[in-house]
Amino acid sequence: MTDSVFSLPAARALLAALAGLCLATAGRAAIPIEHWTQPSGAQVFLVESPAIAMVDVQIDLDAGARRDPKGKPGLSNLMASSTAYGVKAHGSAPALDENGLSDAWADLGASFGGSAGADRLSFSLRSLTYPDLLEKATALAARQLGEPAYPEGPWLRDRPKMIASLKEANTRPATLAARAFASAVYGDHPYAAESTPESLLRISAADLRALHTQVLRACHAKVSIVGALNREQADALVSRLLAYLPATGCEAMPAVPEVAPLSAAHEERIAFASAQAHVLLGQPGIRRNSPDFFALTVGNQILGGGGFTARLTEEVREKRGLSYSVYSHFAPGLHAGAFTIGLQTRPDQAEQALALVREVLAKFVAEGPTEKELQAAKDNLIGGFALRLDSNRKLLDNVSNIAWNQLPLDYLESWTAQVQQLTLADIRAAFARTLQPEKMVTVVLGAQATP
Repeated sequence: MTDSVFSLPAARALLAALAGLCLATAGRAAIPIEHWTQPSGAQVFLVESPAIAMVDVQIDLDAGARRDPKGKPGLSNLMASSTAYGVKAHGSAPALDENGLSDAWADLGASFGGSAGADRLSFSLRSLTYPDLLEKATALAARQLGEPAYPEGPWLRDRPKMIASLKEANTRPATLAARAFASAVYGDHPYAAESTPESLLRISAADLRALHTQVLRACHAKVSIVGALNREQADALVSRLLAYLPATGCEAMPAVPEVAPLSAAHEERIAFASAQAHVLLGQPGIRRNSPDFFALTVGNQILGGGGFTARLTEEVREKRGLSYSVYSHFAPGLHAGAFTIGLQTRPDQAEQALALVREVLAKFVAEGPTEKELQAAKDNLIGGFALRLDSNRKLLDNVSNIAWNQLPLDYLESWTAQVQQLTLADIRAAFARTLQPEKMVTVVLGAQATP
């Protein structure tokens, strides 16, 4: 076997093995992020990781669910995932249907695919960096990214399956409670929009093609790379990946309105025959680039994010046995994502559990944590920080997070110091600024009616 020829079984086996390798020094060594802007306007963020011969790439664009057309929620995600249906012919390269495209990726022992979240549209490439393999994987990814076919047949075949899946999900109490909660927290903001059987019927393959043409621009791309490539190699890879995207239409995207703060408390009781009542409590929280992010992260570890050591767990589960699990978390995005407290309990205990959660939350917002709780949370978060960076994929997630949210390039290097320097006053002030317990959304599904 020569350096330029790599068998399919060997490529698959090596990729699987390398994917599980840890970046052993990531938690304790500096992680320099190189950043530059290409002539096209694409921004590149690179972490060289030469220890293993592979590369992970993520391309992010401002075309997530928050920009889905009205009446067609989920279109961005469908457009991204449906690039796997096949690609158009290009030059001497023939068109590939979904089976041909899948086989081509399998032959390379590489992978490429797309999806969309609330804020962004993302495409991910993973490949070994052996020159012949990487060149072919990059060329195929460029075609799937820039010249997808979007045939009608596969979409019409798969849409009924998606509709059936949604209908089945609508029989689950957790789905119904979460939907009611999101609607009440976000109001008419796009964060509240969800696909329905009816909205899927309004989406055609033509809609997928139209959205792709509208939003995919090299000038709007943020490309994060972690792997065994230097800057010159990474720059060339990005240029090839984005080569088939239009060079025009680079004006700024229109602004998306902010999530409106709640003006009053809102309660919703949903009757449902279920063995467990579902309780959700919360409100709009913060944007990801908020200066309060670290204080709220550490504070939430104490309140409800730290498992068995959290206050909510201690009060609701350990002392009173009202729930097996109770949690709290912030979900920040480009806009104020929800702060949520959630639990399940016996239907006849739902009101008692809800009252206790409100009491614990109000006390925490008013008084903050103790010094002992704060130090324990810091030790836990700092001690586990290396686990956030122990693979190429995890490191790539962090780099793309920095790129997308315009965080400082030394964010990972300064993370421990940011956590360590927080004081009790910082935690109290951040929670007081962010949460208003008297203006929370409450959703209770499946509780027994009080006499």
